Amino acid sequence: MRAKYDPKLTALADGLRKNMTPEEKHLWYDFFKKIPQHVNRQRQFGRYIVDFFIAEAKLVIELDGSQHYTEKSAAYDAERDRYLTDHGLRVIRYSNYDVNTDFEGVCLDIMKHIKEFVR
Repeated sequence: MRAKYDPKLTALADGLRKNMTPEEKHLWYDFFKKIPQHVNRQRQFGRYIVDFFIAEAKLVIELDGSQHYTEKSAAYDAERDRYLTDHGLRVIRYSNYDVNTDFEGVCLDIMKHIKEFVR
C-alpha cells in the first residue's frame, strides 16, 4: 500500500515508538525481536498508525488498552480496520489483559497468522 506520509503522523509515530506501553514493550522485546520476520512498530498507513506491522504477512497487530472499549473508540477502531482491510491487510487485536495473562497464547496465535501467509 503506497500512501503519502503525513509529517504530523510521522512525528506522532516516532513519539509512540519512544513511549511504548508495557504490553507493547513485552511483545516487542520478548517476541517480535526473536522472530525471523521483520516487524515495524508504530507504522503509518494513510491517516492511521498501527501498533505492529509485518509486511511479509500483510499483518497488522493491535494491542488494545481499556480506552478501546468505549462505544466511540470501538466505532473508530472498526472504521480503521475497514480502511486497512480494504488495502489488503489483515488486522488482529489482543487486549493488554491477554498480553499480561496469556503471553504465550498471544505469541502462538500471532505465529499462526504469520504462517498462513509466509511459507
